[in-house]
Amino acid sequence: MRNSMAANRRLAFRAIAIQAGVAAMVAMAFLVQDARAALAAGAGGGAVVLGSLLLAWRSLSAQTPSAGLALAGLLVGIVMKWVVVLAALYLALARFGLPPLPLLAGFASTTAAFLLIGKFQA
Repeated sequence: MRNSMAANRRLAFRAIAIQAGVAAMVAMAFLVQDARAALAAGAGGGAVVLGSLLLAWRSLSAQTPSAGLALAGLLVGIVMKWVVVLAALYLALARFGLPPLPLLAGFASTTAAFLLIGKFQA
């Protein structure tokens, strides 16, 4: 049985919504500490959510791609995701001086949610 591209898009955007929820919960948890820590956690989680959105957009943009085009779109999407994530983490740490522990907590929890979503959604 073949999955439709529409079903794949729905699954991808459901996973991104779950990631966004995890990022928001981590940011709210760090709000107890202070606003800069919550902003850092939100930036770390938001970077992963933005990267995942970019990956889904890039790899699921074609209607019915050939195998080669599908693989190329996936690889380009993965590279674009990690460039965006690393650039956002660099900006948050080096340019804006946000606290590193909440930033990494937001990043790690949202990345772990992405991995767990892949395990439980079929």
